[in-house]
Amino acid sequence: MSKLFFLGTSNAISDEHHENTHMVLVGEQHMILIDCVDSTVLRLKRIGLDLHRLSDLILTHFHPDHVSGVPQLLMNMWLMGRILPLNIYGLQHTLSRIEDLMGLYGMSEWPNFFPVEFKRLPSKDIISVLECDEFHIFAVPMKHLIPTIGLRIEFLKSKKVLAYSCDTEPCPQVICLAQSANILIHEAAGVSAGHSSAEQAGEAATRAKVNELYLIHYPAGKVSTSELLSEARRKFKGPVRVAEDFGSLNMD
Repeated sequence: MSKLFFLGTSNAISDEHHENTHMVLVGEQHMILIDCVDSTVLRLKRIGLDLHRLSDLILTHFHPDHVSGVPQLLMNMWLMGRILPLNIYGLQHTLSRIEDLMGLYGMSEWPNFFPVEFKRLPSKDIISVLECDEFHIFAVPMKHLIPTIGLRIEFLKSKKVLAYSCDTEPCPQVICLAQSANILIHEAAGVSAGHSSAEQAGEAATRAKVNELYLIHYPAGKVSTSELLSEARRKFKGPVRVAEDFGSLNMD
C-alpha cells in the first residue's frame, strides 16, 4: 500500500483549519515526510501514524513555513528513544542551514542522540532522491525565491505518477516534473514573485498533460474553494480538487 496524506495545505499564513503545507508518503517499508512544520508530530499522531516508522525526511527549501518544525521533530524522536538513523534529503542550501540550526541547539552534545544522515542533492535538472521496491522519487529545481525542489514520485507497482510543484513561479521545470502524471499537486498562493495562481496551476496541468490537479499552498481563509476551482478550470479541463488538511491519496 502506498498512500500520501496531506498534513497541511495552507500557504505561509495558516489558520485554525489549515496548517502550513507539508505531507507524508506511507509505504510498506518507508514512511517519508515531505517538509516539517511546528505541528507535524501531533498531525502524524492524529492520523494514526507511528513516529518511530518515519524513515526519511525530504526538505524542499529553507523557508520557515516548510522547515520550522525540524528541530522539534528531532528532539521528540530523541526523547522517545529513537535509535535508527533518519535520512534527511535536500539541496546544499537547505541542509547546511538545518545543520546550523542543530548546532545552535547543541544536538550533537545530547546524550545518545540518534544518527542523522544528510543526503545532499546535486543542483541539476533531474535528481534521483530515493528508490525502493515501491516507488522512485525524483527532484527537479523550481523557480522560487531561494533554491527549491519539486518532487516526482513514480509508483512501481501501480505505474502511477504523482508530481508536487512545491513553491514556484510558472516555469518549464514544472512541465518537466509533471509530464503525463496521474496527479499534479500544484501550489496556488497567487501571482507574486516565486509563486503561482490557481489559473497558472491549471495551465501547467494542461501543458504537462496530467490526468488530475490538486491545488495546495493557497491563502487559507482569504480565497474560497469555489474561487480556486473556478480559476484553475479556466485553463484545465480535467478534474480539479482543492487539497484539505488530513486528506489522502491512494496510489495503489
